[in-house]
This record gives sequence, structure tokens and C-alpha cells, in this order.
Amino acid sequence: MTSLGRRPIWLGGAALGLALVASASLIGQSRVPFAGTLDEHPAIRYAERPPVDRVAGVAERIATGGLVLMPEVGTGYLEPVLKALDIPIASQLLVFSKTGLQREHTGPANPRALYFNGSVVVGYIPGATSLEIASHDPQQGVMFYTLDQRAPMPPTFVRRTNCLTCHLSTSTLEIPGFIDRSNMVGGDGQLMPSLGTVTVNHRTPHTERWGGWFVTGRATAPPYGPLGHLGNITVTTHPTSGPTILSDHVFIEWLNRTPDGRYLSTESDLAALMTFDHQAHGLNLITRLNWEARIAAAESRPLADAASVQEQVNDLAEYVLFVGEAPLAFEVTPRAGFAEALAARAPADRRGRSCAQMELTRRLLKYSCSYLLYSEAFTGLPTEVRQAVYRRVFAILDSPPSATVSAHLSLADRRAIAEILRDTVTDLPAALANTSRGVAGQ
Repeated sequence: MTSLGRRPIWLGGAALGLALVASASLIGQSRVPFAGTLDEHPAIRYAERPPVDRVAGVAERIATGGLVLMPEVGTGYLEPVLKALDIPIASQLLVFSKTGLQREHTGPANPRALYFNGSVVVGYIPGATSLEIASHDPQQGVMFYTLDQRAPMPPTFVRRTNCLTCHLSTSTLEIPGFIDRSNMVGGDGQLMPSLGTVTVNHRTPHTERWGGWFVTGRATAPPYGPLGHLGNITVTTHPTSGPTILSDHVFIEWLNRTPDGRYLSTESDLAALMTFDHQAHGLNLITRLNWEARIAAAESRPLADAASVQEQVNDLAEYVLFVGEAPLAFEVTPRAGFAEALAARAPADRRGRSCAQMELTRRLLKYSCSYLLYSEAFTGLPTEVRQAVYRRVFAILDSPPSATVSAHLSLADRRAIAEILRDTVTDLPAALANTSRGVAGQ
């Protein structure tokens, strides 16, 4: 791997035997930090281990003749790749900032289209030479690929480690992860870093989200009020007053353009944007916990620094329960087909409820518990780690009504979430599966 100018970091401990109870002698033991970066640890070896993500699976099917991708006029291999990876067109997002591997091709008149499901993001730019693909490996984090749009059949997915220059940083929790940022940009899509940038997740206020993105879809704003986000606008620098002039002219031009077949849709749906904001950070949290657990096991530190382990488990448990979620300021109607595709990511309980049903009047999901608990990333965690997260989730559900951590959840919300998990999660600790136990089970 080429040097990425990354600093060595102190490795936190994550225990495979995560009862999160240790003897005083074990808790007090000091740790020796690994001399390299997290991805280079012998238990990880990100650049060297063969990937087992979904793109790697598709590539193997192509190589063995089990799958044929036929390019299409106008969009090349885009639709065949989306179909092979089971990514809905209804997930399309449009980024007009000059970001990404082929940023020179992007701008307000030629945005980068992103398509995603629960583990893969495909980037497409009309006129660019390659599709850009970020695919989450359940054990290794995000793998990055390109596919040459000009390649003869069969096309080849080429793995790219140079993407880590941006995709391995504090923004991604020091693991190869997804980046979801909001930027202020000029009329040509160039970033204006002096105005700041925000790394986005579902806790980010909507007033700070989607700078440099097109935002479409039906949303009911408050009377006489704006939709309250940074999407669709550009900034013009005034020679004396500075960068204070905002305009949505690029968005108007985009909506009024004559369709030319270069894109699969003109949409960059608001509901899909909020879903992407939630899952990008959530998958990064899961990867970091996975790596910490494997490193701790490899270094024979199953219970070392239990306080650090508890912090990571708490972070993930609170995130999947949407603690701190920014409330919606307006009701949103998702693009046709998107909510249905999302609902398919999680099983339903005996009453037809699931953790992937959208709400979109006050919050993203009808039941504030994430479908990420059913993802390949989460189920790929060691059993003891998963059960530690489940225990913390139920502790939050059973917390007193006055507790800040659960203030966003009504008693009905808590009961519904507990019932859904008890019906749909097969490896809950026995004590949590007991329906007579705790506030959530009453």
C-alpha cells in the first residue's frame, strides 16, 4: 500500500468475551500500541486479505462465466452492474460538487449519480471513463473499485487502495469507510473550504446537510418557510462583501434541462438522502467495533480496557436506536419504490412491523431501531460483541422515562421495538428474549 500520510493511532480494546465485566487486575493492565496504522495490524491486513464483499462475489461470477454484463447505449455498464448488485434505481442521489475520484467530470450540469443498497454504493458520471464503486466487506470495511466503461466484455472490477487517501480518516473513524459530507460550493461545483464542511449522519441538523447535492422529492415546508437545508444552492463570492450570495439557479437549470438519456432519472430523493446519511456512519461504527474485537483477540486482550469497549458498544447501540436524531421539520414523501426497497432489508415480526419501515413525518423510521442490525456487517460481528450491543439496546429501552438517552422514545415505541427484535433476532441473549422482563416487555 502506498503511504497515505496517516498517523499511528492508539488501538482501543474490544473483547470477544464481552460480558463487559473484568477483574480489577485485567482492567488496570496497560496496553502497548501497535506501531502501524489500524488497517495494517496483522489481525486486519486490509490491503492484503482477499475481499468477500458483494462486488467480489459478482466479479467471481463474471470470471467463471456465471454472469454476463452487457453494456447499454448511453450509460454503459451502469444498469447491468446495478442489477447484478441488487441496487434499486429509485435510490439515485445526485452530487454536483467536484468531489470523488473523477471530480474533473462533475459539476452542476453533469452531477455524479450515486446508487446504493445496504452495503454497496455505485457512482456514475456521464462522460467519465469509469464507474466508481464502494462496497462494504463484512469483515474488512469498505472496498473500493472502478469498472472501465469502455472495457470490452467481460468488464473487470479493479480494486483501488488510493481511495483511502480520503476514505481512511477521523471522518470514517480511522477505518476504510464511507464519507458523507456537506460542502459549500461555487457555481461551477468547486468546493469553498473556507466556508467549512460537515461530516453528516442522522444527528446532523438538516440546516447543515446536503451542500453540493441536488435535493428533490415532495416535502411539505412550514407555511412561508424554507425547506431548511443546504441542497441545491451555490455561493458566489462578492469582490467586497465576500461569499454571501446564495442562489439555486443551478437546480432550476437542472430541472429545466432537456432529458438526453445520460441519466437513469432526474431525481435525488430527499428520503433516500436521509437514509444514506443514516447508514454510512452506522456501517463505519460497526466496522470499527469489528476491528477492535479482532485486534484484541489477536493480542490476547479479551478483557483489556473494558471501559473503552463499553464506550464503543454504547456508541453503536445508541446510534441504532437513533439517539440524538435530528427531527424532521417537514413531512416527506419518498420516491415511488424506495420505501419498498428499504423495507425489504429487514424481516417483519408477527404483526407485520419491521425496523426498515419509513415514517418521514417526525423521523426517518416508523420504529426508531435501525435495519443495520440485520446487515451482513452487524451479523458478521463476533457473537459476544453482537450480544453486548443487544444488551445495551435493551438497557436503553428499559431505562426510566426521565433518562436523556431514551427521551425520544415513548413507552409505546420501546415496547414495539422490543417486540420486533424478540420476534426477528435469532441470537438475542436468553434474558432479553424473555417477554416478561423489563419495561419494554410489560
